[in-house]
Amino acid sequence: MAEHVVPHFHTDPGVPVIEIGAHEFMCVGATPPYDHPHVFLDMGDADEIICPYCSTLYRLDHALDSHAAKPPECALPLTAAA
Repeated sequence: MAEHVVPHFHTDPGVPVIEIGAHEFMCVGATPPYDHPHVFLDMGDADEIICPYCSTLYRLDHALDSHAAKPPECALPLTAAA
């Protein structure tokens, strides 16, 4: 199976802020089947963005890998995003 180029993140832990290592990513809300429409978000020149569906604040952390998150359980595994 091919890897997803765009990282996917979810909000299952219910935290208000998720730090990630990517400017462009997908927010899926909670993991399926409780997800919201999968929305592509692009921070552009900013270092944070709010998901318009679940209101989670995503903040860029340059020290993280593009598929990593803090808390780590918010990074959706590639097999789950397929």
